[in-house]
Amino acid sequence: MYDALLAETVTFTGHGGDRVEAYAARPLAPGPFGGVVVIHHMPGYDRATKEIVRRFAVEGYAALCPNLYSREAPGASPEEASAIARSRGGVPDERLVGDVSGAVRELRGLASSNQRVAVVGYCSGGRQALLAACELDLDAAVDCYGAFATRLPPEDFPLAVTPVTPLLPGLSCPLLGLFGAEDTTPSPEETAELEAALKARGKEYEFHTLAGAGHAFFAVDRERYRPEPALEGWRLLLDFLARHLATDSGARATR
Repeated sequence: MYDALLAETVTFTGHGGDRVEAYAARPLAPGPFGGVVVIHHMPGYDRATKEIVRRFAVEGYAALCPNLYSREAPGASPEEASAIARSRGGVPDERLVGDVSGAVRELRGLASSNQRVAVVGYCSGGRQALLAACELDLDAAVDCYGAFATRLPPEDFPLAVTPVTPLLPGLSCPLLGLFGAEDTTPSPEETAELEAALKARGKEYEFHTLAGAGHAFFAVDRERYRPEPALEGWRLLLDFLARHLATDSGARATR
C-alpha cells in the first residue's frame, strides 16, 4: 500500500473572507478520502497538534488544522499567541464557525475527497467542535473533553463563552464524546448534563468516560498525558471516523 504523505503549512479562506494559516496533511494516494478538521486546544496551534494532524493522514484522512489565533498574533509562538487570545476572551463563536466552514470547504474541494468531513476538537476545541456541528452540515463530530457546553465558565475564567446546549437542535451529525473520569472541566456531572440534553433531543451520540484520565489526556507533551487512556481514546476515535467517513457510509451528491 502506498503510504507517502504530504504535510505542509497552507492558507485557506475563513470567516469574513480572511486568509487563515493552517496545517494540512493528507495521503498522497489517489483516494477517495474523508476529511478531518482539527480544532486545536486552548494552548494553541503547536507541535503536538500538528502531530495529531499527521496522525490522521497516516490513518487515511485529509486533515486540516486552522490556526485560530493567527489574526491576533501572526507569526507568534503558540504560547504568545494563546496568551494574547486568552486576554481577549478567546475566539468568538461566529468567527470559529466561519473558519471551520472554510476548512470544510477546503477539504471537500480536494480532488481526493469523498465529500465526507468530520470535526475533531480538543479542550476548548472540544466545545468548538460541538458548536460547529450544530451550525454546519457535517458528517461526524468529536468532542475531546470540551468544557462549558452546558454551563457558563467561572467569572475569572479567560474564555468568554456561553453554553452550546441551546443550539443542540441543529446538531447535524453523530457526536462522539471522549472524557476523563478525573476531569473537572468538564466534570463527569457536566458530561452527564450534556448527554441528557442530547438524549432529550433525540440526537445520535456516544460518550466514553475513561478511567485514570483527567483533562488533556491526549496531550503528549504535557504532564497530564495518560498513555493508556490516550491509546483507548484513539481506538474509539478512529473506529468512529471509520464508520462515519467511509465512502460507502452515505451519499453527499447534493454538495
